[in-house]
Amino acid sequence: MSYIKLDKNKCKSCYLCMDVCPKKLLKKSNEIGKTGEYTVEFKDEQNLCLGCGQCAMVCPEIAITEVYKDE
Repeated sequence: MSYIKLDKNKCKSCYLCMDVCPKKLLKKSNEIGKTGEYTVEFKDEQNLCLGCGQCAMVCPEIAITEVYKDE
C-alpha cells in the first residue's frame, strides 16, 4: 500500500499531475509557488487516492513522491 506526498516548495506548476490522476484528486491551490503560479494540492477527497503513483511518475521536479507503508 502507498500514498502520495506533495512538496509544494518543489512544484513548478506544470499541472501534469492533474492531467494523469485517474480519480482527478489534484487541483490548483491558493498558494503561489516559485514560478509565480499556483501550486498543486489534493482535493478534499485525498482518502480516495489509489496510490497508483502516476502523478509522481510525470512530475519533472520530483515534487510528488509515492510513499510506501506497511499494512
